[in-house]
Amino acid sequence: MSLKPGHYLLLALLLYALAVTLGFASRGGQLAALRQEVRLLGERAALAPQGYRLPLPGACLPIRPENLPNAPRPYRRGVSAGFVFRDGDACVPVVRGMGVVAAMAGEVVKVEADYQEPSPEAWRELLDRVREGASPEEMDLLRGLEVWVRHPDGRTSVYAHLQAPYPGLRVGARVSRGDVLGYLGNTGLQGGAPRLLFEVWEGQPDRSRFLFQGLGPEEVLRQAQGFFGLQ
Repeated sequence: MSLKPGHYLLLALLLYALAVTLGFASRGGQLAALRQEVRLLGERAALAPQGYRLPLPGACLPIRPENLPNAPRPYRRGVSAGFVFRDGDACVPVVRGMGVVAAMAGEVVKVEADYQEPSPEAWRELLDRVREGASPEEMDLLRGLEVWVRHPDGRTSVYAHLQAPYPGLRVGARVSRGDVLGYLGNTGLQGGAPRLLFEVWEGQPDRSRFLFQGLGPEEVLRQAQGFFGLQ
């Protein structure tokens, strides 16, 4: 059985009580070891997964097949690795500038604060290059401005097509579940409608499996309801 945050907190409290009790009767290494264990359990309680949430406050899961993981992307002979939140398929208005939040606590591992949109000519050249498939570096360009967050469970979440990152957000920053990471936009789309591409990878983006990889739309939605705590 996996431990939940409350379990870690309860263990920490029990150990603390034991440490206090022993403190009246003992000195030295045993008490120090107990205090160290209390500290470590407290840290694990703070980092323990609370469950993932959706990155747009108030939103629901997209339901159109083209906005779900595994949707075909013929222009690069691939599939989508995540959920696309667009106006009309998110239960909330999807507009430029709305806040995008962390799906789970973790460490920021990528912030494209100095992102520059490619010229129309550079964009056409990029599309020509990816006709038979896109490399991880080319996928970075196709996703526009991104923020990545690595989570305690080893997964990495990607927030793409942003207008801008949150002011002051830096690589190495610790964020909590629900903290604002940036603002929704349409970078990497050459003028397309504002949207958020949200991906969750089992490890390194574009170099590991993505969440719900290989599943059909109905099964993606069924499993995603539980994964994001929407049931």
